[in-house]
Formats: sequence, structure tokens, C-alpha cells
Amino acid sequence: MAKKAPRRTAERILEVTLELFNRFGEPNVSTTLISAEMGISPGNLYYHYPAKDELINTLFDKYESALNELLNASDNVRDVEDAWFFMHTLFELIWQYRFLYRDLNDLLSKNRRLETHFQSVLKNKSRSVKAMLDSMSRTGALRMDSREMEPTATSMVVVLTYWLSFEYVRDPRRALEPESAQAALLRGAHHVLNLLAPYLEAGQRAHLLSLVGAYSNAAAQ
Repeated sequence: MAKKAPRRTAERILEVTLELFNRFGEPNVSTTLISAEMGISPGNLYYHYPAKDELINTLFDKYESALNELLNASDNVRDVEDAWFFMHTLFELIWQYRFLYRDLNDLLSKNRRLETHFQSVLKNKSRSVKAMLDSMSRTGALRMDSREMEPTATSMVVVLTYWLSFEYVRDPRRALEPESAQAALLRGAHHVLNLLAPYLEAGQRAHLLSLVGAYSNAAAQ
């Protein structure tokens, strides 16, 4: 049993760190604050994670692993219903690790590993979104010239990447708080999928509008 304790402590450190990073922003959270929040000594924290960058990199690795697994499902998206679920799930994952996007430019300027890995994240997102568009085109849900797919996918990835910045500017005091999650996720999914509206088959376009309406009503309750 004693051998399992360090692993539990290490995982708990990551959980608390993620919560603090998401709440206050990574630049505003020190290792001293993390250890105080956990009620452990700084030395105990350093035993598991000798530097703050190790915490950031470990959390990013968990995010990247979950993201790649999710992105692999994009070629199973056949219609608006599937696309809505796929995008909403993707936004949920980004929200779970929102500190990465909240402080993206600052993190990339300080962390060379994140700088290179985030470029891979963008490429994988673009590849996944293009696979989704191709799949929807094959089923007839989407009518889009092949030459329009790449720029449309890029626009969708831009929204995915900077959606949280937009939310933060809208309401800096509350945008990234947990109680704002449901409405923010809805807006994010709508922003991205609305880029497809001109290309959707008429019935699919109507279904997208009905989905937005249904989820908006649910969020307002």
C-alpha cells in the first residue's frame, strides 16, 4: 500500500494545480500556493514535480492525449447531429484544460516544448476538421467544393483556438468560472458550426437551428 501513496499524491497535485490554473491563470499560481492549497510542504511538492514547468507539461500531455483520442473520431461524423456532439465534446475538453488557452501566448513564449507541441495540436485539429467535412460531404449533409474545405477547416480551428479569449473579453470577471461553462460551450459549438451553415443541405441547416434553439432554452433554465 505504501508504494501507491506517491502516485496518489502526484495525481492529487495535478488535480489541484489544474483547478488553480483554470481559476486564476497559470502566471498567477505559484508552487507555494499549490502546496499551501494542498496542505503539504513545498519540499513534498518538489519531490513529485521539481519545477513548475513539469506540472504544466504533465497537464498538457494529459490534454494532448485526450484530444488526439477525440480527434480520431472525426471521420465518423456523418451529419449535423454528429457534428454538434463532436464539437461540443471538443469544447468540453478545451474547457477542462482552459488555462492552456487562457494564457496561451504567455505559455508559448516561456515554454519551448509547448511551443512545438501546440503546433502539432493545430495541425491535428485541422486534419480532424477536414476529415469531418469530407465525411459530411460524402453523406450529402454538406455541399462544399473541395477547394473550400481547407480554408473553412482553418477558420473553424481559429475559432476553436481563440474562443476562450473571446469569452474572456465578453465578461472578464465571470467568463471562465465553472458556472459559465454551459452557456460558453453552447456559444462555442454554435460559432464553429455556423461557419458550415451556407454549405449545409436545407434539412441539415434547419436541424442545426433547432439544436441551437433547444440547447439555448436548456441553458437559460
